[in-house]
Amino acid sequence: MTKRKAYLAIDIGGTKTLVAVFSESGDVVYKNKFSTNPNYSKFIEELKQLANKDLKNYQLKLCCCGAPGYIDRRRGIVRRFGNLNWHNVPLKEDVGRALGGVAVLVENDAKLAGLSEAILVQKKYNNVLYLTISTGIGDGIIINGKIDSNLADSEAGQMVIEHKGQLVRWEDIASGRALVEEYGKKASQIDDPLIWKRYVMGLAKGIDTLVAVLRPEVIIIGGGVGAHFEKFDKLLVQELEKFENRMIKMPPILKAKRPEEAVIYGCYDFIKQQS
Repeated sequence: MTKRKAYLAIDIGGTKTLVAVFSESGDVVYKNKFSTNPNYSKFIEELKQLANKDLKNYQLKLCCCGAPGYIDRRRGIVRRFGNLNWHNVPLKEDVGRALGGVAVLVENDAKLAGLSEAILVQKKYNNVLYLTISTGIGDGIIINGKIDSNLADSEAGQMVIEHKGQLVRWEDIASGRALVEEYGKKASQIDDPLIWKRYVMGLAKGIDTLVAVLRPEVIIIGGGVGAHFEKFDKLLVQELEKFENRMIKMPPILKAKRPEEAVIYGCYDFIKQQS
């Protein structure tokens, strides 16, 4: 049986991992989502088992792995993961070995997500700020359809802002985890506009800071919370209008077209750019 030539995308999340196989033309021909094992060695072993079972009929030309953390790109080592207790793990080497010797690219997950979403709006916008709001908050700055190398290690969720008289990290008040901690519900379970009104107060503070510094043409919001953007989009715009002045005008804010799968599509786009 002739194996189909394909590319592999792996999106490692704090709680879930999504694996997808792309045809050479960019069609998804296989997807599998499973819980991210907090034990790194066991995670790699589970990936190896998946490769031996579900991926054996594909000739994988290249793999791209999206990781939520600070990456040594030259060595393919993830120094620190945002929401996993993994440190200095040789992801490129370990994933490549688990896949039977396939070459692996490693990039920050939010940057990959931003890349895929920016390419979808490239005819209209060249300077894109992408925000993924899930367990934490990640960001990607995409200029002319490429990840901005000068800001490839940015971590917007770690910004310190003032909130209710205290200095806090932005993702501690505006992430999906923050929603659950404050209200005991995930974004998918919240329909109360009063909750969303309180939530966007913290979200807007971080966005205002980013707009003042980065001056993007458009902001795209994705991730698990972003998937429910229509629940709070108008409230967010109303809150951001309070920050506008003659120097700072808020750009359009859009919902990601593929809010929970942007990373895997970004993996494919990144592979094609590197090939």
